[in-house]
Amino acid sequence: MLSVSHLNVFHGNLQVVWDLSFHVNKGELVTMIGPNGAGKTTTVETIAGLNKRATGSVVFDGQEVLGRPPYELFTRGLALVPEKREIFPSMPVIENLLLGGTQNPHREGALDRVFRLFPVLRERERQEAGTLSGGEQQMLAIGRALMSEPRLLILDEPSTGLSPLLTGQVFRALEHLGREGMTVLLLEQNVRNALAMCERGYVLENGRIVEEGKSKMLLNDPRIQKAYLGI
Repeated sequence: MLSVSHLNVFHGNLQVVWDLSFHVNKGELVTMIGPNGAGKTTTVETIAGLNKRATGSVVFDGQEVLGRPPYELFTRGLALVPEKREIFPSMPVIENLLLGGTQNPHREGALDRVFRLFPVLRERERQEAGTLSGGEQQMLAIGRALMSEPRLLILDEPSTGLSPLLTGQVFRALEHLGREGMTVLLLEQNVRNALAMCERGYVLENGRIVEEGKSKMLLNDPRIQKAYLGI
């Protein structure tokens, strides 16, 4: 589904991602973990067409897409839930959701699916998005992405700023999507939850992948335990 090879990304004259290679198979839940500033957001924004100064290869669904504009990636079936959610705060919940499905001829069915996944959004569908709690706004951002019925869903640190209770709700929703067969790339600092949910993981530090493997292996790696799990 997604294959990234020897990706290098630059901000001005500064290189921030170095020779990254990783892949996500169809139907997989894969996580990329690492500290703030590791290059996770830069990597997925480049995949989604938001960063233009990059070299290497990004193949999505069999086609080279590096440097293609974001709208083209969206129409091909790639949806990114950004770290800061980027909802439209003065618009009602329902309008935020429908905007995500503007290119989907089956958006009524997609809307029903979002409401089943996040019932609180149905309860608040006429409420201004900016008045939702942080967790509800995160659910809205994920729901808006799902309205396009993406083939690949990328989430950039969806648990940031959420309470443990709301983090659990968001992760349970992602697990449900995985059981339905959705392909997911999850960027997270919540290492324990991310590795517990996903099948494989990559560890990104200083713009480079330093570890990769099955999630169980990474959870039992002494270096990962010391650096990220406080063990």
